[in-house]
Amino acid sequence: MKITECHELLSDALSGTRITCPENTPLNRVASSIFVMARAYESDSAIFYASGNPVNALAGCWYGFGWLHFGVSFGLLTGNKCNSCPFLGRSELLDTRFRQALEEKEYRYARLLVTASSSVEPAPDPATTGYDFSCRVLAITDLYTKMGRRYSQTGALEDALACYSYGHGWLDAAVTAGLFRVIAERDIFTV
Repeated sequence: MKITECHELLSDALSGTRITCPENTPLNRVASSIFVMARAYESDSAIFYASGNPVNALAGCWYGFGWLHFGVSFGLLTGNKCNSCPFLGRSELLDTRFRQALEEKEYRYARLLVTASSSVEPAPDPATTGYDFSCRVLAITDLYTKMGRRYSQTGALEDALACYSYGHGWLDAAVTAGLFRVIAERDIFTV
């Protein structure tokens, strides 16, 4: 999928997204934060792309999808196109002039996601559904870490970066929602 197509898909999904929680409630504030962050990454992606930085545009778009999909899965956001799937095909191959920047960002984001995953622990009591969902987020994060590694090993660095960005978006959103305690490296999270 081309970066512009991924961006259009995210933008379209966000345009029809609504917050499900009643106003003036703590969950509404969390939902608003999640939605604002997904929108911010969608906007950043467009700005990066327009300024000739497709590597950061790619990462921003996928990071925004991670935030959005977390919000939908956690029941904070809804909309007809919220579940739009950007994983319908391989990522656009970037021009070779961006290869060094792509290699550096893919390597850095792979390490960042592993560090982030090991820097949190579920906050809810193990007997609660919140705990179950935090374990689901860790499973999703682990899945996208493994997928990213597989792509990286085959040289598909665009797809690897997409996986790492998407997985980190899920984890960062879950931290914002209070599903995790940050036990190390607090500065790599949005909270």
